Amino acid sequence: MKLINKSLLLALIFSASTLIQADTTIVIKGSDTLGAKMVPQLAEAFKANMKALGQNIAFEIAAEGSSTGVASVIDATSEIGMSSRDPKAKEIAKAQSKGVDMKAITVAKDGIAIIVHESSPLESISVEEIEMIFSGDVTDWSAITLQSGNISAYTRNTSSGTYAVFQKLGMNSRDYGADTQKMAGNEQIAAEVAKNPNGIGYVGLAYINTPGVKVLPIDGISPTSGAYPLARPLYYLIDNNQELSDLSNSFIGFTMSPEGQDIISGVYFLPLY
Repeated sequence: MKLINKSLLLALIFSASTLIQADTTIVIKGSDTLGAKMVPQLAEAFKANMKALGQNIAFEIAAEGSSTGVASVIDATSEIGMSSRDPKAKEIAKAQSKGVDMKAITVAKDGIAIIVHESSPLESISVEEIEMIFSGDVTDWSAITLQSGNISAYTRNTSSGTYAVFQKLGMNSRDYGADTQKMAGNEQIAAEVAKNPNGIGYVGLAYINTPGVKVLPIDGISPTSGAYPLARPLYYLIDNNQELSDLSNSFIGFTMSPEGQDIISGVYFLPLY
């Protein structure tokens, strides 16, 4: 067997260790609204750009709700959190107690779309009707349409930023009705409404083209309109007291770039410009 020259072997070991050190993982945690489609597509495009420059990187994206995104920044388990709502006062206070200066960076905008089964006779809905349905004041479709049947209202779970924003904007901060059915993500809500003629739910704009559902304008206003009453910003969260890694900082910059904003538009969110 031919032996490898000792100096060549050392060079190979050094080269391999350099490559391993160059492989970096960017950890991003939080909102399902951002993390289910938008951020993964941004990550793939960013990885391709970096690979062309000779840098191999990976992403760890956990889309488990805005509350987990806030917590991940406070606990330093991610450099970038994702949130579809503003951090709460108690979350900011907790962050400050740990020396964390929570900063929210607006990266896109979203409309919370109201969806019903494609067979529904409804063509529009009012903010007042939304409040009545999701608070449980109205439980049968006959109260607002010629259709009858028990309303199945699907919502996000309590760790979701969308859950909190919808409660504030669409329900006048009232409590959800006891019979509303909590789902883990936008995809699950869309799937349930698509197979239930009595279903109604709310989803981010990335899910409005789900087969079997119909989007209802609110008081005649489309969710892609600037005047839409259930519009909200989408955020990356960082600790302003900690210097971001060069790659994480570059990824945020990529998100804000024309290429990044085109990707955001492509998944039906509203770009910043």
